[in-house]
Amino acid sequence: MRVGPRNRITDVPGLSVGNAGDMAARSGVTVVLPDEPATAAVAVLGGAPGTRETDALDPSCLVDAVHGVVLSGGSAFGLAAADGLMTWLASRGRGFRVGPAIVPVVPAAICFDFLAGGERDWGHEPPYRDLARAAADAAGADFALGNAGAGLGAKCGTLKGGLGSASVVLDDGTAVGALVVVNAFGSAVLPGTNTFWAWALEQDGEVGGQTPPVRPLGPEELDYSFDLPVGANTTIAVVATDAALTKAQAARVALMAHDGMGRALRPVHTPLDGDSVFALATGKRPLADPVGGLARIGMAAADCLSRAIMRGVYEAEALGPWPAYRDLHKTERGERRS
Repeated sequence: MRVGPRNRITDVPGLSVGNAGDMAARSGVTVVLPDEPATAAVAVLGGAPGTRETDALDPSCLVDAVHGVVLSGGSAFGLAAADGLMTWLASRGRGFRVGPAIVPVVPAAICFDFLAGGERDWGHEPPYRDLARAAADAAGADFALGNAGAGLGAKCGTLKGGLGSASVVLDDGTAVGALVVVNAFGSAVLPGTNTFWAWALEQDGEVGGQTPPVRPLGPEELDYSFDLPVGANTTIAVVATDAALTKAQAARVALMAHDGMGRALRPVHTPLDGDSVFALATGKRPLADPVGGLARIGMAAADCLSRAIMRGVYEAEALGPWPAYRDLHKTERGERRS
């Protein structure tokens, strides 16, 4: 396998991603747009999720494809971003036709990013509908990481979080990618070091050239403070492949991808997080082996998600009370990675 040419989820053929942010509010929206309706599933393992249309993605339910996915800041206010993407899609004739109506299916997940500061005097209309439409207008194969889109106001433990992405192309040509908003209660970095928990999965120096931990951690370093408001975090992600998957197979990929969170963040899936992973399959490549091939895609999705989490933190810049990883931990290579 090899890293995709962009090292982004858009290395999966048939996907584009767009970002839009409100610097005054220190919040934003990221949208994932398939060129054609994509098979989708979701796995929600956090204890404080904020989601929309996730029940429809259950394999037992009628909906067999989606027209877009929204990741948003703004806590529950950010769920309105899905309205913005729905109207954007419908105005372009993209959605399920029900008689004369066009109804796009747009699952969404949000994270709590109010701790970054920013203005919240929205009156009757928070900015998220407009941000989603702006993100859709900007969607393409290339997009910014770090303080971009829904990662604008994100934090990760005591560091600035952000938007991350990574990809891989398997030996048979199947593409797998991940996109994540890293707004975790837990930390991505071993205590007292500049080493990411998922350091061993780095590819091509994408997070500055990680080195193994120099010593084992003591019990006191492995402790963690849980003194934060409930629901004040959440890591939300999309993993994708160009393989043709059923909803049940996509659900397995979404579940396996959560292991990527478990390798990259500690603690994870807490009562304080709403950790959620959507899985998309664009269906452009047949799945030759429904068992081994599916397992390989799930493994790659988990690895890509771990790498995307590291990149989201590595590419982030200081904002509000959250310092940037690269400001605190100068790597041997030092330069910023795109």
